[in-house]
Amino acid sequence: MTENLDNNQIQEKIKQLEVEMTSSNFWSDKNHAQMVIKQIAEYKNELLGKDKYNKGHAIMTIFSGAGGDDAEDFSRILFDMYSKYFDRKGWISRILDENENDNGGYRNLTLEIFGANAYGELKGEAGVHRLVRLSPFNAKNLRQTSFSMVEVSPKIEKDDDIKIPENELRVDISKAGGPGGQNVNKRETAVRITHIPTGIAVRCVSERSQPQNKEKAMEILKGKLFTLRESEKEVMKSGTHISKTTSIDWGNQIRSYVFHPYKMIKDHRTNVETANIDKVLNGELDEFIEAEKNI
Repeated sequence: MTENLDNNQIQEKIKQLEVEMTSSNFWSDKNHAQMVIKQIAEYKNELLGKDKYNKGHAIMTIFSGAGGDDAEDFSRILFDMYSKYFDRKGWISRILDENENDNGGYRNLTLEIFGANAYGELKGEAGVHRLVRLSPFNAKNLRQTSFSMVEVSPKIEKDDDIKIPENELRVDISKAGGPGGQNVNKRETAVRITHIPTGIAVRCVSERSQPQNKEKAMEILKGKLFTLRESEKEVMKSGTHISKTTSIDWGNQIRSYVFHPYKMIKDHRTNVETANIDKVLNGELDEFIEAEKNI
């Protein structure tokens, strides 16, 4: 109904219709008047739909891409950086699922972030991040480029209006590995849910029971499907084409973290940059995040 309009365009449509309502002969055609009132309600409903998750909690997933051990260590660096940012904001986060390597790096991990406006603040961080440094995993200490992907989606509660038919889901149950106590290690509590039409898969091991992990995994899946749907709307509006899967390597990065031969962190979308990499890695991301909001 809104023809893939953005928020500003929707607000302008509402304003035009409300001006029409002030006309002295507005009710002379009752059918038209009722249609205008209905249009305003639909436009306003759509504008709640676009904004309602921005003020809520968020789910963040970090995946390692090209770069082997360096990429998995880079995912750890990003996790530490975001954790410090959450602390500065007074937000609470916890790990829902993690796949850690032998060196303390992460192949992937998923976080739940509780905080006012968490999704609205963090959604601009989604994309491929690139690290350039002298590799601590290379015997010759050569320069290495590695990549990690950050995904951000809203935390969507089970009673939300996003419905997924059961026949579109595949649910797999397994034992949760790694640390976590006797209950986690001995019982088949880990739940992996795959959305068959899109191939999106999520896994949760943080809860003590299988039903709780399934419920949490469904929340994550709904959030990912929401962000996919919003991305598809943007593609339709702009007339561009994007792949359903973004390669986590060269040419796709939104931000570069260069530690050698010089020090620089630069966002390639906003051109915000700083040579003070320690400040950023300690969670001072405000300059980058504020610029992202204005894209």
